Order: sequence, then structure tokens, then C-alpha cells
Amino acid sequence: MFPQLARFTDLGLLLMRLMVSLVFVASGFRHLKDPEARAKDIGMSKPFTIFLGIAEIAGSLGVAFGVLTQLAAFGLIFIMFGAIQKKIFAWHTGFWGEKAFGWHYDLMFVLMNLVIAFTNGGAYVLMR
Repeated sequence: MFPQLARFTDLGLLLMRLMVSLVFVASGFRHLKDPEARAKDIGMSKPFTIFLGIAEIAGSLGVAFGVLTQLAAFGLIFIMFGAIQKKIFAWHTGFWGEKAFGWHYDLMFVLMNLVIAFTNGGAYVLMR
């Protein structure tokens, strides 16, 4: 319908990468800010929560800057699959959940990271 918009594909991918990065870096810092309290909150051990925070920040930086973009995106997908698994099987949260805490949000980030991985982040990356 609007073929002229195709020239903005790489800009769109960059903006999506930055948004994904913003969400994951904020989540990672939340894990690292008070790992003991956060570990209790998510039902994980403190060392795993610290590892999770570091992994989220590392993955988000890779996606944002386009460094090992596909590896970073797949790492973030793996993290989101863990969150989805926890919500479905441990917390028995539905797709929509209550008060917008379902796993639909997590699934969106899986798909956004798949687009990033499939396109290798687009043209605006630091490392091909």
C-alpha cells in the first residue's frame, strides 16, 4: 500500500532495537539493584538473579549497539522463554493475566527479538 515506506526499514529496526534494549536494561538493573529482594520477588536464587541481571544488560547492549546482534537477540529470547515458563507453570498466569501481568508482554519481546535476529539488526549496526 505504501511502498515508499520500505526505505525506512532500517530506521524502524534501529528504533525497535533501542526500545527492546531500554526495556531489558531497565529490567537488568532492577535485578542488580537489590538482588536479594528481587530474587524473592521472582522466586529464584540470589546468584541466579544476579546472573539474569547481567545477561539482560549484556543482551540489551548487544541489541542496541548492533554488536553480536543475533546472539544477543537469541539470548534475550531465551530469557523471555524462561519468564513465560515461570508465568505459565509456576505462577499459573494466563495469556492476558490479571491487571496486565500475563505473558502476552513476554511473547511480544520474543517476536521482536526474532525480527532483530532474522534481519541481523538492519543496516545501522556496529558489527556485521
